[in-house]
Amino acid sequence: MSPGKSSPGKSVLRKFIVGVPAVALLALTLGSCGGGPPPPSFVCPPPLTVQDASRITHFRDGPGRDPRDIAYEAALVSSGSSCQLGSRALDVTVVMVVAVSAGPSVTPGQTRVPYFVRVLDGSGTVVQGQDFTADFKLSSASPRGESREELALTIPFGELKDLTGYRIAVGLKPSPEELNYNRRAAGR
Repeated sequence: MSPGKSSPGKSVLRKFIVGVPAVALLALTLGSCGGGPPPPSFVCPPPLTVQDASRITHFRDGPGRDPRDIAYEAALVSSGSSCQLGSRALDVTVVMVVAVSAGPSVTPGQTRVPYFVRVLDGSGTVVQGQDFTADFKLSSASPRGESREELALTIPFGELKDLTGYRIAVGLKPSPEELNYNRRAAGR
């Protein structure tokens, strides 16, 4: 690796480390000048997984719904976030790991696992959101896969305190039938 260049994972971490001390330095500077109370502390909003959206059991087309009819099962294995604080915007990088396993009825070719990311403000209103797919090539010869999905979000703000209520909701996006299956499997 040449000087001044880093891997994407390292640069995200470096951005987070640089952003937080700048806020602390500003708080110390304002506090020592008698310029009023320091600004509120800043915490990068961690993603939260929506209930019933951490797993999908997807069945092949048709009426069967027993274990032999499962095309794939997917799970949201982990998620995390890192932030870079600008003067009027917060840049958030959300990373999600989606794992998938082929079922007995998998169709060779591309398997698309739907997922979503939503940004909610302090009142719980969705202010940004988008749907995506994690794509896999599953077959009986290659029955498992894992994908690291990295997304960049920008949250504009007027004052730093405006960011305190923001949350990031993530999850897989089951169909209504898959959602009912998840709930039955969980005993709800």
